Amino acid sequence: MAQRIYILNGPNLNLLGKRQPEIYGHETLDDVTEACRRVAGEVEIRAEQSNHEGGLVELIHEARQDGLGIAINAGAYTHTSVAILDALNTFEGPVMEVHISNVHKRESFRHHSYISLRADGIIVGCGTQGYELAVQRILRMTGKG
Repeated sequence: MAQRIYILNGPNLNLLGKRQPEIYGHETLDDVTEACRRVAGEVEIRAEQSNHEGGLVELIHEARQDGLGIAINAGAYTHTSVAILDALNTFEGPVMEVHISNVHKRESFRHHSYISLRADGIIVGCGTQGYELAVQRILRMTGKG
């Protein structure tokens, strides 16, 4: 069975590099994926983005079959989705929550995260490098790096 790290991105992250670059930077999701693949070495990266809550839930369910770990930036669903939390609670491997910006310096509604209730680690405000850090942490937690 293949062992892969899932990099899951929520709504509007398909616009990374174009939307509010002063907050989110100029890198695209393709750039993030390539950087994560370099860090992961022999471990496969499965990078997906969905603007739909159910799409993210289905990807988490898929990760239950062959996922070594999940790095997730659920975007706005971070602050609203019990469904994503419930799905993450069915996943047995490590879960790293990633936020490109420092959500604690932003609007107060961004200070609460349902994802954090399941996350084994949270990376906030490190820009897109946060994804690479999440992959490194998953590799270390699973004895693969």
